[in-house]
Amino acid sequence: METAGLPTKELRLHLVTWNVGTASPPPDVTSLLQLNSVSPTTDMYVIGLQEVNSKITNFLSDLAFDDPWSIFFMTVLSPLGYIKLSSVRMQGLLLLIFVKHVHLPFIRDIHTHYTRTGLYGYWGNKGGVSVRMSLFGHTICFMNCHLPAHIENTEQRLDDFEKILEMQFEGENVPSPLDHEVLFWFGDLNFRIADYGIHFVRESINNKRFSLLWEKDQLNMAKKNEPFLKEFKEGPLQFKPTYKFDLYSEVYDTSEKKRKPAWTDRILWKVKNLSEVASKEGEFPEEENLISVTLNNYVSHMSYGISDHKPVTGTFKLEMKPLVSDPLVMLNPEGEWSAEHDVLIRYSAVPEFPSSSWDWIGLFQVTFRHMKDYVTYAWVEDDEISSNRHSKQVYMSASEIPKAGGEFLLCYYSNNLQSIAGISEPFQIQPSRTPVEKDLPEEGSSWLQKPDNPESSGDSEKRKNI
Repeated sequence: METAGLPTKELRLHLVTWNVGTASPPPDVTSLLQLNSVSPTTDMYVIGLQEVNSKITNFLSDLAFDDPWSIFFMTVLSPLGYIKLSSVRMQGLLLLIFVKHVHLPFIRDIHTHYTRTGLYGYWGNKGGVSVRMSLFGHTICFMNCHLPAHIENTEQRLDDFEKILEMQFEGENVPSPLDHEVLFWFGDLNFRIADYGIHFVRESINNKRFSLLWEKDQLNMAKKNEPFLKEFKEGPLQFKPTYKFDLYSEVYDTSEKKRKPAWTDRILWKVKNLSEVASKEGEFPEEENLISVTLNNYVSHMSYGISDHKPVTGTFKLEMKPLVSDPLVMLNPEGEWSAEHDVLIRYSAVPEFPSSSWDWIGLFQVTFRHMKDYVTYAWVEDDEISSNRHSKQVYMSASEIPKAGGEFLLCYYSNNLQSIAGISEPFQIQPSRTPVEKDLPEEGSSWLQKPDNPESSGDSEKRKNI
């Protein structure tokens, strides 16, 4: 796609890493997510948690339903216009990605993966969970890791991370983690402060002389010596080591073990350099196709006390020339919508769009949480009523339109791309003039006139995943 005249796109990304120590979510995450910030609006939240409660019963039940932490963040972020784009969980490791609605048509090729390393790889108490995607045509990968503990296990930590980096996403032509244009690596990486005794470490912290400890931080030392780490960048550690604290306090470990404080919780990133791209593509790439990452803020959040770790956040600015500038599908509601009559949707797709008979258009409340959180949907082929060279019309039955009315939007879901190909502007459905027999479903649930999701539609005998 032609990009020469397009302006550079800036996206603001807020990344969280937090070992939550099997605790339940806290009452409030306003400061953690910078919800009161006067800075530009966040475009994407990337939330990596470790030690989410992973008792066997919880683990098995959470496979079928969202876990309490996912529900918690959806409850906070969906009223602000964010949808849960993707999530992956392996035992206590959880990675959640939320994005503003407006970006959905430009995020494609989403894949998830997990790599077990703990207990010989059998159970998954340590390892990594990853999500990758194409964002405005640029490849980005996020890796949330929980590496082995204890000061003497530096080599094991490095070996495990190398193993995680070697994993492959399923699917054709999906690059490995290191082949993405941008790779974010974060989590409870468990690197400790070597050599110095606990008294010197604590005294340096109390005097805010953090730089005295940097050269003995095991990750800093490894970045100098290990070739595979040298291109990873990290912001300055200008905050207190985030481990280990007494619960609900800002006091370092007073138990008998008296763990030495450490910067276990970290956020790093790597941007693929020009020579790497050139060697892969066989020619030097154009400058405009590059993507840059700028760290704006790298801090810990001392007020959160549910765990013996403090959460760490990194706020980034991503600048890129968009390689994808138009949605694959444009769609909008036609005429006035209400439950008094059947309603119409008009959509058009670009010529190269890989449409499928399993594509569908969903009607969503504007505060929808995820792609299965629709009110109703229409199959684009089965419910089509007119078609010409430029556009097509699909109908939805009046019986499926919410009688209470309100603000909604439409999303076109592509089965071949496994992602949203188009999204409408928000629009109003007029309240029904007849008595409302039932209210909208509770947030997060769906109407029952049609099956819970298109994959279980009996009338059309279609079986496809969302």
